[in-house]
Amino acid sequence: MSLVTMKQIMIDAQKGKYALGAFEFWSFDSAQAVVEAAEEFNVPVILQAGKIENAFACGEKTLVTIARTVAESAKVPVALHLDHAEIFEDILAALDAGYTSVMYDGSALPTPQNMAMTQKVVEAAKRYGATVEAELGKLAGSEGTLSVSQEEALQTDPDEAADFVAQTGVDALAIAIGTAHGFYSRAPKLNIPRLQAIAQKVSVPLVLHGGSGTPTDQVCEAIANGICKVNICTEFVAAFGQAYIATQAQEGYRYTIPGLFGPSKEAGKAVAREKIKLFCGK
Repeated sequence: MSLVTMKQIMIDAQKGKYALGAFEFWSFDSAQAVVEAAEEFNVPVILQAGKIENAFACGEKTLVTIARTVAESAKVPVALHLDHAEIFEDILAALDAGYTSVMYDGSALPTPQNMAMTQKVVEAAKRYGATVEAELGKLAGSEGTLSVSQEEALQTDPDEAADFVAQTGVDALAIAIGTAHGFYSRAPKLNIPRLQAIAQKVSVPLVLHGGSGTPTDQVCEAIANGICKVNICTEFVAAFGQAYIATQAQEGYRYTIPGLFGPSKEAGKAVAREKIKLFCGK
């Protein structure tokens, strides 16, 4: 089937009270690993890439071609999402190339500027029929050095979130409730009461960034209280890297394409399988 918009499948997730896995990808085998895992549970999935992945693949068109190719033979809906774009021209390039969803990340800006730029992105995406995700609040950048009060100060304000969605017309909102990007130096504690307050005031699907390493019980609680999409990058990438090392360390190992890259794909698929099963509750 063709690539779908993220809005289509996120609304279904919101109604069904489950979450979609959104996995960073950079190659054909990483895309296959994600989609094959999703097919095992018969649930939609999101392939996403940011500036780093697009540059690694020599441009947005390469990853669009890979995603389309994988989606055409997939048994489940697949969306292609631009992750954490901060530059408007990067978003236009992704839309022109064929991304079906884009995220504008203006979370580092004052809210009025974030809102104004998000409105601009929403208007541009409408011309392509694409979904827009925005972010409000900040993820802790140096976890382990912030006090609880400092962490909460970075988190999304429910009233501000309601106004932001109403003014911008975004299709999904990424919120800050205690996660961080990358592996954690200490166990996170998600602010579920804040999530509940946001979900009561915001009608669009809510997104949790920094899903790698977040305790499964907290992820399940977040999904039960309104999270409809969970981003996974670090754990997925690490699975490939660790498999490369372990495979080559085997006694008598001889280099072949399937011998080296096959185990890494399977390791990535195992991570995707575990996450998707958790997110969809199967």
